Amino acid sequence: MLARHFSPQLFRFLRQLKRHNDRDWFARNREQYECEVREPLLRFVADVAEPLARISPAVNADPRPTGGSVFRIWRDTRFSKDKTPFKTHAAAHFRHRAGRNVHAPGFYLHLEPGNVFFGAGIWHPDQEALDAIRRGILDNAELWKKITRSRAFRAACYWDGDSAKRTPPGIDPGHPLIEDLLRKDFTVLTDVPEKDALRPGFLDRFVRFCRAVSGLNAFLARSLSLEW
Repeated sequence: MLARHFSPQLFRFLRQLKRHNDRDWFARNREQYECEVREPLLRFVADVAEPLARISPAVNADPRPTGGSVFRIWRDTRFSKDKTPFKTHAAAHFRHRAGRNVHAPGFYLHLEPGNVFFGAGIWHPDQEALDAIRRGILDNAELWKKITRSRAFRAACYWDGDSAKRTPPGIDPGHPLIEDLLRKDFTVLTDVPEKDALRPGFLDRFVRFCRAVSGLNAFLARSLSLEW
């Protein structure tokens, strides 16, 4: 029987947190957060580790409570006008094993009331990494097209992220892949109904998405001289 990782209580807690986003409320409901949000997500990370390793041994699914794949619930408010202390979603990032030191591709899970999605790729690479990816596309245009124009890839995801308004230096503005060469984020997403996150097959659905878009991550990794 397929395991079910998440219950309606996860989304109920996040909805309540959005209405009561303050430290006192969270302190009173900390146990509820641990039981209904954090622990189920940590179990998901532990259970998805082996399937992701079969897609690529470079992917790291780390179920440690601190410093692992699960994002902290606390927001970094140092440079934000929004000083609410807590995120109102739960998320996990399955990084490339090199991802703590360099920009590298990975997979992402986002759980938010009314906004559940899977992601893959690289978000906000620095200029050096961005230049390397663009060179990879220019040097391997046919492979890039084969991966990103395939029917299976286009059925599995859509592109997300920012693009440059001006053509980067050294790139022909009339290049047939100019739309891709203008990207500043190489990220793809797929949206999932909230109710589907509560079903037993949700982990398998996430793995199927990761497998369908793994060609993108493999291309990005090779462009950055990383194993995949």
